[in-house]
Amino acid sequence: METFAIKSLTYYYPEQKKPALDSLSIDIKQGEFVTLVGPSGCGKSTFLRQLKTALSPCGIRSGEIFFEGKPLEAVEQRQQAARIGFVQQNPETQIVTDKVWHELAFGLESLGFDTQTIRRRVAEMASYFGIQGWFYKKVFELSGGQKQLLNLAAVMTLQPSVLILDEPTSQLDPIAASDFLATVGKINRELGTTIIITEHRLEEVFTMSNRVIVMDDGKVIAEGSPKEVGLKLKDRDHSMFLAMPTAMRAWAAVSNDFECPLTVREGREWLEKFTSVNEVKELEPERIWKFQNIKNKDKTEAVSSAAKKTVNLGEALASEEKEKCFSKKESVISLKDVWFKYEKDGPDIIKGLSLEVEKGQFMSLLGGNGTGKTTALSIIGKINKHYRGEVKTKGSIGILPQNPQTLLVKKTVREDISEILKGKNLSKEEKNQKLTKIINLCRLEELLDRHPYDLSGGEMQRAALAKVLLLEPEILILDEATKGLDANFKQIFAEIMKRLQRKGVTILMVSHDVEFCAEYTDRCALFFDGNIVTEGTPRTFFSGNNFYTTSGNRMARQFIPQAVTAADIVWCLGGKVLPAISLSEEEDIPDTPKEKQQNEEKLPLWRKLLAVASGIVVIWAFISAIGITDLSLIISAKGLSDLTGDYIKTYGLFMAALLVLAVSITKKRRISEEILQVKPENRKLPKRTLVATVVILILIPITMYVGIYYLGGRKYYFITLLMLLEIMTPFAIIFEKRKPQPRELVVISVLCAIGVAGRAAFFMLPNFTPVMALVIISAVAFGGESGFLIGAMTMVASNVMFGQGPWTPWQMFAMGLVGYLAGVFYHKGLLRRSRGSLCCFGAICAIIVYGGIMNPAAALMWAHEINRKMLITYYISGFPMDLIHAFSTVIFLWFGAEPMLEKLDRIKVKYGLVSVND
Repeated sequence: METFAIKSLTYYYPEQKKPALDSLSIDIKQGEFVTLVGPSGCGKSTFLRQLKTALSPCGIRSGEIFFEGKPLEAVEQRQQAARIGFVQQNPETQIVTDKVWHELAFGLESLGFDTQTIRRRVAEMASYFGIQGWFYKKVFELSGGQKQLLNLAAVMTLQPSVLILDEPTSQLDPIAASDFLATVGKINRELGTTIIITEHRLEEVFTMSNRVIVMDDGKVIAEGSPKEVGLKLKDRDHSMFLAMPTAMRAWAAVSNDFECPLTVREGREWLEKFTSVNEVKELEPERIWKFQNIKNKDKTEAVSSAAKKTVNLGEALASEEKEKCFSKKESVISLKDVWFKYEKDGPDIIKGLSLEVEKGQFMSLLGGNGTGKTTALSIIGKINKHYRGEVKTKGSIGILPQNPQTLLVKKTVREDISEILKGKNLSKEEKNQKLTKIINLCRLEELLDRHPYDLSGGEMQRAALAKVLLLEPEILILDEATKGLDANFKQIFAEIMKRLQRKGVTILMVSHDVEFCAEYTDRCALFFDGNIVTEGTPRTFFSGNNFYTTSGNRMARQFIPQAVTAADIVWCLGGKVLPAISLSEEEDIPDTPKEKQQNEEKLPLWRKLLAVASGIVVIWAFISAIGITDLSLIISAKGLSDLTGDYIKTYGLFMAALLVLAVSITKKRRISEEILQVKPENRKLPKRTLVATVVILILIPITMYVGIYYLGGRKYYFITLLMLLEIMTPFAIIFEKRKPQPRELVVISVLCAIGVAGRAAFFMLPNFTPVMALVIISAVAFGGESGFLIGAMTMVASNVMFGQGPWTPWQMFAMGLVGYLAGVFYHKGLLRRSRGSLCCFGAICAIIVYGGIMNPAAALMWAHEINRKMLITYYISGFPMDLIHAFSTVIFLWFGAEPMLEKLDRIKVKYGLVSVND
């Protein structure tokens, strides 16, 4: 029986013309172990997410996916959750509870299993995965490997028939990764669970696979058994052959008639056969010191001296000649007896760490998850402060963090990398030259107009690297820089690092990629329990380890003890070692020209001084205004009160200074005309919106009229209850009929939460609140119906803190109406997304709509008799508060509308959310 049958699957990401998946047809049989490989951005993760509808990205899809004989769309969500298990790259993103035992039970609880079943399955999985020892621990206390194992165990409690894993070991150290993959293999063998996995580290997962599928550019280019696929890639001379296991690559590079090996054991047997009939060359000092920073003269003398003495390799490594090869250089990173802890009473994470890195050196830190490597980098990068010891660095520092998303903040890759040059005094031509070079260097040509978060892990890593390189740091700190990179770009990355070294840049990298560190770094150090326990050159470091070593060393140590890479083995066996990738001049690392031109993008000095002066006044007036609790006190029954002068002066100064500050620091931005206004052909309102209009503008006013004139205004609780039902019922029906995605309801909930938080943050200033600005922005982005819901629900939720009462339905109606009008006016083309249009609309709504409802409402709620004179009095007394409300709305729209609308547009495109009026 087939677990999955994929037929002619084609998929386009939103706003992309090139398909991410192109006519894929794949059958995956029950119980198979299928490994999916391919270069970064080839569509692997996109394909896997299509296999579970809850995770499927928004976009245009054609073709069919069948799960166990049924169309995937016809399989209900509950069954998919139980039958299709999915483990993601980052362990943190999948954990949802705080305790290990609760995480194991969470999925079963969500699906409504009874307590006895939950206890039985949790106990079984905890025993199967060996979790008993940390069953009651808090999740944050676990290492990366333990968290990923917990994710796997939590998925397996649901007893899925298929387990999908998207690069699950990318953030694990070699030992944890090996243990994790061994567990996955055990699940496949013993439970018969179908496994579909993507991996860049293929040494171990290849040996477990029944079938390998190779993807490139959204298509399947090869499939078959691991050996068959490897040979196909070799015959095609495809770059993915560089990712094949070491034994296979070494065999392919040496002329021989023996069977192709796949595993370390098979590679050792092949070497034994090969060396029995062929002579093996000994590694020369020239190759041993290949990656060291050595003066040519000293290197030549050392090699010559070693040859004259006819010493063997081990003696050469320990001889005095080796020491001559290293010229003492300036130390640019120096740590002496450094101690660090995150909390005052917490445990020490870094314990007496001492480290020296010389100028132009490439050093790597290896070790298990949770040993303190990333923390050490944060101390060197001045992100965290040590409490004891000495840390010295010489030169500017650039940091590429473990999560590249933290560096990518714009809506396109082009904008993101261009942002780095905005503060530099360069002409337009010079900026373009630098950008062109870095784009070519990091292979970003086809990614420039895509959103950074739409990229694959490897593509995102390249974009973040480009930003860091444009900073031109003298010290480059890398945290898992090769994570997600395919084998081909790893070679390019290595050449980039070499060029940086030639420019005098010092590189310190934390990595789990032992193969890369063995081949390209100058020194390696092993981190354990917050300190470095050993360090040395890659050859001495890796040839002395059993687990923290390369596949090549494990395979060849009996025959060529100091060989640590596939290239070492191939050279010793007389094979052809492929030359390193060379970069052209156009792909070189860009330098900043010595003569710089004045940057026209900077604010002039007079505007900076004006911003500072107005900012000081804003702070002073803000502090003074905190004591003013009720602006209505400036008007009494006799007219203006004694407080009028002080109150008006304080608030007037506050508003004037804030306005000056806003104007002085604001830069002009160009927004596309297509974004500013809805196209005429799309401006017709749907029927559901017209129905909502009738409810809001006719039915509710009728209810208010009946309540006031026929119930004498005495039954205001009953009146407000009717209004509440009339406000919410139509929208509940509309939303239920549309069956909105959970993502849409989550977005609405988050926007409501932001509104509540914003109202609470400015509670000390009467009516100075960002709520109306947020409601208008939300309505423009998602339509009038969503705008009404967000406005109404924000007011009722925030009144939990500020006090419920008969005013709550009025506030809900007033703020909801503002959101509804904003959505409808924007849809009809009467409201534009420009800063001026939104600010004017916000001011009018605050005074006329919100104030026009809430001021008369105050009279209806508190007065025994209602007449025209009383309504006018209430409106005049409430006008100062309306004015402050209008001003605050203008300020928050001035600063927040454009960036927030950009983010909401991104959410709409990314998750397929559209305004209810679309």
